[in-house]
Amino acid sequence: MVDFIKLAQPGISDLSPYQPGKSIEELERELGLTDIIKLASNENPLGPSPKVLQALASRLEDLARYPDGSAFLVKNKLQEFTGVEPERLTIGNGSNDVLELLARIYLAPGKESVVAEHSFIVYQLVTKSLGATLRTVPTRNYRQDLEATLNAITQRTSLVFIANPNNPTGSWVTATELISFLDRVPPHVIVVLDEAYFEYADELNNTESIGYPNGLHLVDQYPNLVVTRTFSKVYGLAGLRIGYSVSNRDIADLLNRTRQPFNVNAMSLAAVLSAIDDQEHLRKSIALNREGMKFLMASCEQLGLDYIPSAGNFLSINFGKDATPLYKLLLQEGVIVRTLEVYGLPCHLRVTTGLTTENERFVRSLRKVLQAGW
Repeated sequence: MVDFIKLAQPGISDLSPYQPGKSIEELERELGLTDIIKLASNENPLGPSPKVLQALASRLEDLARYPDGSAFLVKNKLQEFTGVEPERLTIGNGSNDVLELLARIYLAPGKESVVAEHSFIVYQLVTKSLGATLRTVPTRNYRQDLEATLNAITQRTSLVFIANPNNPTGSWVTATELISFLDRVPPHVIVVLDEAYFEYADELNNTESIGYPNGLHLVDQYPNLVVTRTFSKVYGLAGLRIGYSVSNRDIADLLNRTRQPFNVNAMSLAAVLSAIDDQEHLRKSIALNREGMKFLMASCEQLGLDYIPSAGNFLSINFGKDATPLYKLLLQEGVIVRTLEVYGLPCHLRVTTGLTTENERFVRSLRKVLQAGW
């Protein structure tokens, strides 16, 4: 009998499938519940801009047509919005698509990537799937230690991943730390700065001076820097899967040679044009998150629970012991959050900020199960 697992390329057979947050439909099937809230996947509870919905409705008749493989209109819109020339942009099927493309270009057996402990699991998946070596650097107070990251780089290192803010911890590195790191990184090493939650952190920086950097302001100075962003989070387009990267022209050229010809669908391209234009919806989304974070942090303090300070739209809460039983009890209450055992944080649960009523329901349910002595 043929062992098809052994026939796979080295690294593939050792992978575990990515486990997304449990869906509402899945929980309905499992427990027969109907009144469910999902605070597990860092989605925007307001959803997309109403202007996006109008744009999508107007494009339904074009579904038989292939999308614009060059993403011309989106790149030009991004140039208006960010000042980045189209030749330096790569549009992806979510920013994860761009992360995988970078790995395909620069990683192979004998090559290495360097990541932080507790970092976004996709970095691990794309590295191992290509037979490359993953070097994991311990964090310091749940933050990526850029000095230790620098010391982990060898001649075999091709990529360094920095999530800023990081998922699932919400921690961030400051502009001072990042620039000091970039100044000393060997020129043969590509630094991937994943800014999926940039808009949330940038707003926090403006109001509380956390020293958070804008990666796009650094790309000109550091040719080995690639910045990735997404429309899945604050823009509310997770279901359409579209993101992008900014890099020097040579790296962008390689990315565009490697990507699929029509890697982003027509509806996603149309949605982004309207999403970028509706900055009022963006501001509402950020404001809702800010209030939700204040409520969740205050509730944790009232309950005597530690949490990791976060610059994203989620909070990772430490319950001091294996949190999986608590997660399951919350499911029975119709509340979906996220376990973090796969990230090396078995005592934590990650909670996305939701609507005000959803945040309040989570805290009521949490208090109920804690008082029951889970």
